[in-house]
Parts: sequence; structure tokens; C-alpha cells
Amino acid sequence: MKRNNLLGALISMPAVLIYSLFVIYPLISAFRYSFTSWDGIGAKEFVGLANYIQIFQSPELVASIKNSLSLIVFFSVFPIFFGLLLANFIVRIRTQKIRSITQVILFFPQILPLAASGIAWSWMYAKNGLVNQFLTAVGLEKFAQSWLAGFSTALPAVGIIGAWVLTGFCAVLLATGISKIDSSLYEAARIDGANWWSEFRNVTIPGLRQEISVLITVTTIAALSSFDIIYVTTLGGPGSSTLVPGISIYRLAFTQSSVGLASAFGILLMVIVLIAIVPIQFYSRRSDQ
Repeated sequence: MKRNNLLGALISMPAVLIYSLFVIYPLISAFRYSFTSWDGIGAKEFVGLANYIQIFQSPELVASIKNSLSLIVFFSVFPIFFGLLLANFIVRIRTQKIRSITQVILFFPQILPLAASGIAWSWMYAKNGLVNQFLTAVGLEKFAQSWLAGFSTALPAVGIIGAWVLTGFCAVLLATGISKIDSSLYEAARIDGANWWSEFRNVTIPGLRQEISVLITVTTIAALSSFDIIYVTTLGGPGSSTLVPGISIYRLAFTQSSVGLASAFGILLMVIVLIAIVPIQFYSRRSDQ
């Protein structure tokens, strides 16, 4: 037994070293830098909590946090809601081949690089893009505009891109979860005279509690740490209407040479993610007991 434990430890050693080198060490370094004023080159000056205080005193940085929280609606709520509807549709397809093709099509946006998705949607949102062409074709040309250039439309437009990317992922995972639910539960519900909505609410949703918890976790993290799509489409503009912490940290560290402040914002973002995720995980595990 001791020999097996020693062998397992030796096998896992490279993974532990790589994780420590690329995750633990940078995290510790960022935590240390967050208490300093440093431009990335010169000497570091200890400033205590000044960087963290400056974050909450900066309207731009506070706005970026609010924007990332708003994106949770598009990156998490919408994909999970529509994913549930699509998953329920998928499992009702009788032909396995058609079901598989449907899942592949829905999952395809998840395979594409986020930068490529952002570029494609930027073309669609352009003044002469597909979105405005469609509005013109159906007689709604008065609503046509440069969607990514408007202060009130840029954030929802970016959010729709995230929803498009994540909806297929949610649908496929939820469809897999539905297929694992005991069919006898549905049969019992039908015998009791339950309709489609009653089955969905009383059998499907409770049976997908674990999958929904995972999806809320993954999509919430995606919303709070979003960078690729926004960098490619708006770069945080116009103004700060689509600015998110990821873009702010990039600007602070690489264009303003405020490594200490950028590190503090990165640590704060990690805390926000933990505050959002830990209660979800706690509730999920408590419900399964």
C-alpha cells in the first residue's frame, strides 16, 4: 500500500510542479505586487491598501465591475434558460443520428475561438452588416444602427455574442443530464396526469440540479472574467460602456505601467468570483445530501 502511495505521488509530481509554477506562484506574486506601487521595471514601493482603495475611488474601474455583473444575465441566465428548452427538445428527437447532428450544430460556437466569434459578430453588427440588413428587410430599418458604437446598445450587443457562444454548451450538457434521469419518474408523472410543464418543473429541473450548478459556475466565471470578445469587438468602448475588469487590468498593466494597481484589481476580481461561486457550490452540495 505504501509503495502504491509513493508511486502515485511520484506520478502526480510533474502536474503539481506545473500547477505551482503557472498558477500558485503567479497568484502569490500578484498578491505581493498588489500592496506596492510598481511600474514593472523600477523599484517597488510598499503602499499598503492604497491600490485597493484607489479601485473603489475610480469611477471607471467601478463601472467595469458593474458591467461584468450585468454580463452575467447574458452569459449565464439566458444560455441556461434557452439551454433547458433546447435540451428538452433534443431528448424528444427519436432518431439518434438527427439528435447527434443537432447537438454538434449547437455545440459548434463553443469550438470556435472567442476572438473569431467576436470578429464575425463585429461584421454582423456593422452599419451594413447582416443584423441591419435583416431589420431593413422586415421593415424595421428605423432601428438599424451601429450596434457596437452606441453607449446604450454596445453592452447588450456584446452580451448576445456571449449568450450565442454558451447556449449550445448548456444545451448539450443539460441534454446529457436529462438522458440520465430515470424514465420511471416520467412514467409515474404521466400516470398521475402531469402535462409537459409539470414534468419539466417537477422531474426534469430537480434531476438537473447538479448540471445546472456546474453551468451557473462556468458561465458566471466566463462573465466576470470576459476579455477576448470585448477586446476584439469594442476594446471597452464606446467610453467605458463595455469596459470589464479583464480589459482594465490589461490597460493598467501594459499601457499605463501600473502593475501594482493591476495586480490589486486582479486579486479583487478573484474575490468577486469566489463570492459569486462559493454559495452556489455550497447550496448544490447541501441539496444533494
